[in-house]
Amino acid sequence: MRAARLIKLVLLLQSRPSMTAAELAAELEVSERTITRDALALSEAGVPVYADRGRAGGYRLVGGYRTRLTGLARGEAEALFLSGLPEALRDLGLADAASAARLKVAAALTPSLRDAPEAVGRRFHLDAPAWYQEPRTPELLGPVADAVWDDRPVRARYRRGDGEVERELQPYGLVLKAGVWYVCARLQDGAGPFRTYRVDRFVEVVVAEERFERDPGFDLAAFWSERSAEFARSLLRAEVVLRLTPAGARRLPYVTDRAAAEEALAAGAAEGGADPADGRVTVTLPVESEDVAFGQLLGLGPEAEVLAPASLRARFAAAARALAEVYR
Repeated sequence: MRAARLIKLVLLLQSRPSMTAAELAAELEVSERTITRDALALSEAGVPVYADRGRAGGYRLVGGYRTRLTGLARGEAEALFLSGLPEALRDLGLADAASAARLKVAAALTPSLRDAPEAVGRRFHLDAPAWYQEPRTPELLGPVADAVWDDRPVRARYRRGDGEVERELQPYGLVLKAGVWYVCARLQDGAGPFRTYRVDRFVEVVVAEERFERDPGFDLAAFWSERSAEFARSLLRAEVVLRLTPAGARRLPYVTDRAAAEEALAAGAAEGGADPADGRVTVTLPVESEDVAFGQLLGLGPEAEVLAPASLRARFAAAARALAEVYR
């Protein structure tokens, strides 16, 4: 533990011109007295750590000293690619590895570039969880992540419907979507397609000792993109016919499935285009159900007129009469 702290202290001083004892103590999560002892130990070991006295003083390395301990370990290198996802790093147990990796990279930069990480951090941030949801870390995310990193099969039991199912899986990758963790995997025998499983539905995970051989052609990002689109399309089992004003056409992708709305608008434009009299366009829109469509299309107000099905048109007519009564 202390050896790792001493190395980190040297890397910190190498990446910055000077640091006070208070700054080092905050970075290393120790007391200022511990920093004093560590600096003395480094000096005795031949590392030229120099302490400037006074209010503006601090610790620095003298003589252009450069440590060669800047090579990234494998875990640090992997964690570095997730450094924009602090919540994900913490959930996966990689926060310390990412911190060490960033520090080594900073120490290896030339002096003129050492402010680059701070400059980027001030300007960009990725917030993965969705609004109005409290992100929760699945209890078994740790062992699942370990299996993914090490290419180890798992025997997993997970909830499906009202029961539980047990499978032996090859976990290929993890995806964090709107605060929910998914694992992309296929059966241990390598047969069948890749599937996605919600990690919070696992009730038991046993990681095997042996390793499986990954399919070199598997592309996690491409797989997730394709399955996400398939899933979204599979939900759209009904259709409604709408007459939209120009404003309604512009707003339609923001109240319902964007891809379905854009396809419907493109098809409507190709079939007949907008009515020259008032600019309205008629489209056939795939929707999840009449109930879902009713809630979504209400947001368009008078910019959308439901033409079919008749049952949905009747619901909008009733809602319009009720609103007229409220605002009479």
